Amino acid sequence: MKVKFTKKRNLNKCYFLFLVTILMAFPLYGQSHKPINQDSINQSKLYNEFRVDFDKYEKQHGHYIQTNNVKMHYLEWGNPKNPTLIWIHGTYSNGYELYEIIDDLVKMNLHVIAIDYYGHGFTDIPKKDVSIYHVVDDIKFLMDKKNIKQAIIGGWSRGGTISSAFYDAYPQAVQALILEDGGSVAWDFNEKAANIVKSIEEANQYYASKKPLIFDSEFDAYWYIYNNWGVKGKQDKKLKKEIFTSYARIKKNNQNKFEINPGAEELTGENSAEENISIIYTPFTSKTAFGASTHQLNPKIIYRNLDKPMLIFDPINSQDWFDFKAENEKLTNEHKPYITHKVYEKTWHGVKDERPKDVLNDLKLFLKSNSIIK
Repeated sequence: MKVKFTKKRNLNKCYFLFLVTILMAFPLYGQSHKPINQDSINQSKLYNEFRVDFDKYEKQHGHYIQTNNVKMHYLEWGNPKNPTLIWIHGTYSNGYELYEIIDDLVKMNLHVIAIDYYGHGFTDIPKKDVSIYHVVDDIKFLMDKKNIKQAIIGGWSRGGTISSAFYDAYPQAVQALILEDGGSVAWDFNEKAANIVKSIEEANQYYASKKPLIFDSEFDAYWYIYNNWGVKGKQDKKLKKEIFTSYARIKKNNQNKFEINPGAEELTGENSAEENISIIYTPFTSKTAFGASTHQLNPKIIYRNLDKPMLIFDPINSQDWFDFKAENEKLTNEHKPYITHKVYEKTWHGVKDERPKDVLNDLKLFLKSNSIIK
């Protein structure tokens, strides 16, 4: 299924490997044929039952704002008089990724906003070419409309990169930064020009066999996510979070079929071998600015004069897709008064999903030590 990059080289293709693993783990599941077993029956029942709860939750916490670029969907919790945390989700996720921990964040006396950026959740893809800096402008637009002078800006994976772009564009509007395995290190920091020939070969092989993920029913799409995106085995609030996130991911197309985050691959530049190579090696030739701007961002430059508190959640494991530890240590040493670097051993990319209690404790300590909350 996936292109087999070596460990050293999958650092260079971190986003490509991440997307390959998540989106195409078992291409045949893209068809409507799913095994009929007790697990699928149980999941189908839960998927239908939770819909009522989701609709109520969305009605209570979901909002839209028309920015200069898009009608942006966002979720909001807590007292607006409290310090504001604006959260930016990762690729192929959405604002509902905070569902499991949101009650604890509100108990910290935080006012929390979680946006959906383009092609994710309930925010459409603008017709014009957009970059991650357009998302940054959307967030600032939202802050201005709500009269939020400063906010804690945080995000997971690509959301961390957008957080860094926000600091680059509007440093005066940042109270603190929370970067969960993204945004503190350039995605292609270890890339070498000598790799390009082999990279092209690998990308061509992968995309030649890539099959579209199109499903006959909404539950078929969720069943694919359940089996291939690390959902199977989760229970209670963890499972409900995954189902809520899936409601916001899965869309019906014009042929009455169902897709997961339709259009997002084209937006990010991971829809073809040519685009995937261009966003990494020749970003100015990319057809879309969104993926290219992700890979062009250089935190070393953005944070050269860092003067705001930053918390880095850095998961590491034996098969680390994003081996940023050494680079994060360098950045931390350069800005010791400001950066708190938390390393989570034997932990996958999604730290708050695997270790929510540790993340909440570390976040609370960080915010208290910087006098942001009491």
